[in-house]
Amino acid sequence: MNMNDLKNSKAPVSTVTINKNEFDAPTGNIYEAISIASKRAVQINSEIKKELLEKLEEFATYSDSLEEVFENKEQIEVSKFYEKLPKPHALAVTEWLDDKIYYRNTAKDLK
Repeated sequence: MNMNDLKNSKAPVSTVTINKNEFDAPTGNIYEAISIASKRAVQINSEIKKELLEKLEEFATYSDSLEEVFENKEQIEVSKFYEKLPKPHALAVTEWLDDKIYYRNTAKDLK
């Protein structure tokens, strides 16, 4: 997931109600569907955090003194952009409902 994907995502920024039957339709089990979306949300959060830290590092200003804190305009703008994005769980649920998450049940594969 990159910055353009995040900008163009149709994931909601606020809370929305989702039809349970639509959400668990691919697996037939609400707990399995939630588990899959949850694991994807953890992946998305990790990707976003990594990207954010890389972007902030580009604008970092270093000082010899630990007491000095520099407020960098570019860092603030990058931070504000990421704060306004949909949360990772909203992105994961949107991907799940749009059938964009690949999953398989390894327990069923063993049978």
